[in-house]
Amino acid sequence: MIFKVFYQENVTEVPVREKTKTLFVNGESVRDVLSKIGKLGVNVEYVQEVKGAHLEYEQQSKDYKVLEI
Repeated sequence: MIFKVFYQENVTEVPVREKTKTLFVNGESVRDVLSKIGKLGVNVEYVQEVKGAHLEYEQQSKDYKVLEI
């Protein structure tokens, strides 16, 4: 399954919407994705499963890349 992760790069700062970044991760569950990206040292805001029409839409973006950890 593909998950879209919303995160902030700096863990010590208060999250600001304009600084939110996203990445896509292949994983079994939300817990699996969180354990994988825990090594990156980022402040995770939200993890969302992406499937169906939503996944097709995201795949059309030039920034769509699935992070393999």
